[in-house]
Amino acid sequence: SRRRRRISHERLRDGLVALNEGRNVEAHRTLQRAAQYSSLRSPALLSAAEAAHRHGDTTRALETLDEAAQHAPEAARILRARILRENGRAEEALQLLSPAAEAGKLPPAGWHEYALAALATGQPDKARAALEPLRKSDMLGAAAYADLVTRVLGSALRDAPDATTLQDLWKRATRQQRQMPALLDAWARRAAALGNAHAALDAIEDAVKRDWNPSLVATYGEIAPPEEAAQRLHTATRWQETHPGEDALFRALGMLSMRASDPRDAREYLVHALAIKPTAAGWAALGDVQSASGEPEDATRCYANAWKCAQGEEIAPGPQEAGIDTAHLTLEERDEHGMPRLPGEQPTAR
Repeated sequence: SRRRRRISHERLRDGLVALNEGRNVEAHRTLQRAAQYSSLRSPALLSAAEAAHRHGDTTRALETLDEAAQHAPEAARILRARILRENGRAEEALQLLSPAAEAGKLPPAGWHEYALAALATGQPDKARAALEPLRKSDMLGAAAYADLVTRVLGSALRDAPDATTLQDLWKRATRQQRQMPALLDAWARRAAALGNAHAALDAIEDAVKRDWNPSLVATYGEIAPPEEAAQRLHTATRWQETHPGEDALFRALGMLSMRASDPRDAREYLVHALAIKPTAAGWAALGDVQSASGEPEDATRCYANAWKCAQGEEIAPGPQEAGIDTAHLTLEERDEHGMPRLPGEQPTAR
């Protein structure tokens, strides 16, 4: 009847408002009642299942989806997969979506959920199958899609079992993807671990020439093997001309100096990095230098400071840190044009 239809529409409206306001118990109850009208059954039941899930009632959510599947099977399957994944049952979610994925018949939300479930189960190769359909659908928008690509390809690169597989993955990535710092970092670290540090270091050098990136600079210092340390140290030293106040650069210089058998310079660079910005990585690197230099007690203190920094504390270097007088360390700042800024000088207003 007309009256019944009007009441069901009002219940659907009130239930969706309650759902978006976080009144999940009320939303579930109201939406279940709205589902009594046949033309509203699919959206009402799907939203009721979402309300139960948000309330933490997984059993009720899945029971509601059993009913919703009779009217909107594809949407109910996708929502069921998400609820399973978010409840730590990603393997079940992946199995639920796999037949349609293998047939290439998932809608955009299904591909997204398939990718997330594959990642959650450590299967980035399966997640990669979802990237092209998601790109074509533009479901996620540019920023979210780029984040997903980074997660999927980054996981695949980190898990590459051998150099051949790694290189094949890298070649198949687009030029834009190979220029993403997070993906380049994942490839470089894995390449170095598989014995191709030379190519990884060259790629990082090219990348930071185009666009300076502290994370890549830190990786540069971490993956250089001893036989290349002196050459790479020479290159990294030149970067100080345009990035004199970069803690990641000083940390990289310290690690490269240590591998080039110059512990004195290594200590000075690392203490300088810590004076700029105390980090767990900086303290751990200084601990490694002190340990290799026969200073076990100081190394232990540095490692303890690294742990404290990792827990959120900020542990600055002392006035005679690792035998280095920190009073002479001046922290030069430069503006966006690379020109030195006087102490206390404020950035120029635009």
